[in-house]
Amino acid sequence: MDQKSNQTTGGLQALDGLPDDVNGLAVFLDIDGTLLDIADTPDGISVPSGLPAALARLAARLGGAVALVTGRSVATVDRLFPGLPVVINGLHGAEWRDGAGRVFGAGVTDEFSAAKHRLREQAARWPGVIFEDKGAAFAAHYRLAPASEGQVRHLMRALSESVGDGWKLQEGKAVVELRPRGRDKGDALMQTMGHEAFAGRLPLAIGDDVTDEAMFAAANRLGGLSVRVGTDRRDTLAQGRVASPADVRAWVERVAR
Repeated sequence: MDQKSNQTTGGLQALDGLPDDVNGLAVFLDIDGTLLDIADTPDGISVPSGLPAALARLAARLGGAVALVTGRSVATVDRLFPGLPVVINGLHGAEWRDGAGRVFGAGVTDEFSAAKHRLREQAARWPGVIFEDKGAAFAAHYRLAPASEGQVRHLMRALSESVGDGWKLQEGKAVVELRPRGRDKGDALMQTMGHEAFAGRLPLAIGDDVTDEAMFAAANRLGGLSVRVGTDRRDTLAQGRVASPADVRAWVERVAR
C-alpha cells in the first residue's frame, strides 16, 4: 500500500491510508460510515457476515485494545455485534461497556422523556423523517426527507430548550440528535486509554463524521494516529484518509490475521 506520510510529534506517521503494522496501537472505530456503509434509515444498516469475526481476531491480536465509539446506544451495538469482546462507547461516550461486560451510562429525566415522546409523535406526521430512540438520547433523521430539514431543526432546538442543561444538540449527516451533555468521543477515547488493555499503547482513531473530530483531536494529543473515512474535502483534524467503509473493513481483515 502506498503510504505517503508526515512525521507526528509522537514519532508515528500520519498516513494517507491505514497502517499495515498495528503492533503497539489501540484501535478506536466509529461504526456508521466507518465500519458500516451508511443506510437511509438507522435500522437499514447491514453488518457483513465476516466482520464481527475479524474484529474479534483484531481484539485478540491487540490484547483487547479495540473499542467501538459510536452515537448508537450500547444496547444497539450489542445487537449489531453480539458477543463482540471489545469496549463499546455509546451515545458519543455518554454510556459505555467495559471489557468485563459492565455497562455504565446516563439516566433520563421526566422532561427528557416528554421531549422524546413529542418528537416521536411529530416525526410520524412527517413522511420520510425517522425517529430514533437511543435511551438517554434521541435523534431525527431526514435523509429521506431533505425538504423537512428546517422543520426538524426548529423542533429539535425547541426540545433542547425544554429539557434543561443536561443535554445538547448534536448535528451529523442528515440527522439532528439530543444527547447527554458533558462528554464526547474524545472523552471516550481518553477514558478508554486508561483501561488495562489499552495502557502503554498509542491510539488509532478512525471515523467519518463531525462527531469524530473530538476523537481525532484526542488521538493526536496522545501522539497517535487519526484517519478520516470519506472523499469530501471538508476541514478535519485527521492526519490521514481512506475513501470508504469498504477500505476500513478490508484493513481490519488484513491486520487481524
